[in-house]
Amino acid sequence: MASPSSSRKLVILDRDGVINLDSDTYIKSPDEWIAIPGSLEAIAQLNQAGYRVAVASNQSGIGRGLFDMAALNAMHAKMHRLAAAVGARIDAVFFCPHTAEDHCECRKPKPGLLKMIIERFEVAPQDTPVVGDSLRDLQAGVALGFPLHLVRTGKGKQTLAEGGLPEGTQVHDDLRAFALDFLMSREG
Repeated sequence: MASPSSSRKLVILDRDGVINLDSDTYIKSPDEWIAIPGSLEAIAQLNQAGYRVAVASNQSGIGRGLFDMAALNAMHAKMHRLAAAVGARIDAVFFCPHTAEDHCECRKPKPGLLKMIIERFEVAPQDTPVVGDSLRDLQAGVALGFPLHLVRTGKGKQTLAEGGLPEGTQVHDDLRAFALDFLMSREG
């Protein structure tokens, strides 16, 4: 069993645009789920440094009827399989199946998914980075005091260009750059 300190080391990632390529028409099947080059290897680096990885993802395609739970499960099975093939492990995937019209508490920018992750992994928000490619990812994290990281992949370049990032947001080219920057900052 992991020591209490290492079991509390966690990084929270958005999925579409951070781990895999994003699409304005939604990722609806395992065939459409394509890892961003280097993203799974970045997760492996985090794992090797003692970090667990959780995913927090809006999946309103379910609420919109674009795909069902079986398709989402198949996408995540592919993600886990490809991650394992490079020595990476994603410990949990939390997702919101709702649309904005549902006014739920789990759809980012609301912090519901992140609250669930805090409870499940018993982590302190201030010690747990949140990595996303959209303003709503960052807004969900800032609400609870998480360190915020924006990647330029997915919608990240557009998010950066639009401005209005929460104070203290760090910007990285991609998940691989985040992992390198984050782990190097922990070595000192």
